[in-house]
Amino acid sequence: MKLVLNLIGVLAVALGVLGIFLPLLPTTPFLLLASACFARGSTRLHNWLRTNPVFGKYLRDYEEGRGLPLRGKVVILLLMWVSLGYSMVKTGKPVLIAMLALIGAAVTLFLLRYVPTMREQ
Repeated sequence: MKLVLNLIGVLAVALGVLGIFLPLLPTTPFLLLASACFARGSTRLHNWLRTNPVFGKYLRDYEEGRGLPLRGKVVILLLMWVSLGYSMVKTGKPVLIAMLALIGAAVTLFLLRYVPTMREQ
């Protein structure tokens, strides 16, 4: 079972990294999935993810219940909606526009309602 969890975690990290560059792939949920898989599958990989210089602090804060800083939420939502908006304009197809808008609304709702906002220090 640990091997399966580690494989899912590695795949989730790869998709999360791709999500940094591709507007349709959400980075944060994939990294949270990877962290959850590694926590149960490999202490070494979980520690590597939590100490990563790029996103380790955000994962630690989220896992420890502190949430995300307000500035981080604003940047995430702004970049996400700009990239989704660009994709909507470029595609021009009503079904794809509706799907992108629904995905964006779901991620926005999740961030604003279920992820705590950390006080700036």
